[in-house]
Amino acid sequence: MACSSSLYIGLAILLAFCKGISGATFTIINRCDYTVWPGVLANAGTASLESTGFELGPGGSRSFDAPPKWSGRFWGRTGCTFDPNTGQGNCVTGDCGSNQVECNGAGANPPATLAEFTIGSGSAQDFYDVSLVDGYNVPMVVDASGGSGNCLSTGCVTDLNRQCPNELRVGDGTACKTACEAFGSPEYCCNGAYGSPATCKPSIYSEMFKAACPRSYSYAYDDATSTFTCAGADYTITFCPSSTSKKSARDSSPTITNTNSSGTETQEVPKEVDRPARLPNFFGGSGSSTKTLSCSTTAMASLTSFLFLFLLYS
Repeated sequence: MACSSSLYIGLAILLAFCKGISGATFTIINRCDYTVWPGVLANAGTASLESTGFELGPGGSRSFDAPPKWSGRFWGRTGCTFDPNTGQGNCVTGDCGSNQVECNGAGANPPATLAEFTIGSGSAQDFYDVSLVDGYNVPMVVDASGGSGNCLSTGCVTDLNRQCPNELRVGDGTACKTACEAFGSPEYCCNGAYGSPATCKPSIYSEMFKAACPRSYSYAYDDATSTFTCAGADYTITFCPSSTSKKSARDSSPTITNTNSSGTETQEVPKEVDRPARLPNFFGGSGSSTKTLSCSTTAMASLTSFLFLFLLYS
């Protein structure tokens, strides 16, 4: 029994260790009925992910592993055209100015809906949000899974392009600017004399964004209701979600709702303590390992498992 207990304690320590070195997995899903070209930008001082931009057709998905302490953003580009011979081209919304599918360290030209992340290390919390501070171009939801803490879903599923005032509308309604981008006034941009939370208040335009998408950042100092935390989670970023989710009916935060013609839907995000899908099952039965293995043999098996997991996650 003592040997078995030591094994489980050691494995629990290893699980925590593996979480600390594995960071987070981001899965990007396109549920739009059109192609989206996601862009990925790592913040200064953090490593770039496997890709900085790619094509994602309707129903497509792609996953990326991010190391601990990674921070950066994801967004969707729409209306892109790239020459099949030269690879050169651009996008109608969210273009990063690289003239290529890969953004190569360039960010989105506004307006663009942004998903922003700072991944913790070990048991430290992750921080994430969906921001409309740079405008809006495509519906987006972020769901956390396999983590601990509040881990709420956030995003904007309302089609703000249809609700966008004429003075903020881009073209024939492909995107919606912020008042800062449209007018450039300090009171809208939260700079100059308005460069603090005390002086920069919500405008009628940011309040419109907030009413439509209550969990998203609507202006620069909209932190209190727009930043979310989770520890040890993986994240799914969905463009044009067909249904929306929230962690639990007991949460007091505003509920994300889908307001399209099919009605309003909610879906609970299951809470998990860790990420069992990433770890192999080393225990084939429910019985005690001491019935079939000596303590020394169990210790050797445990050590082998630990080494395997270390190599897997390093």
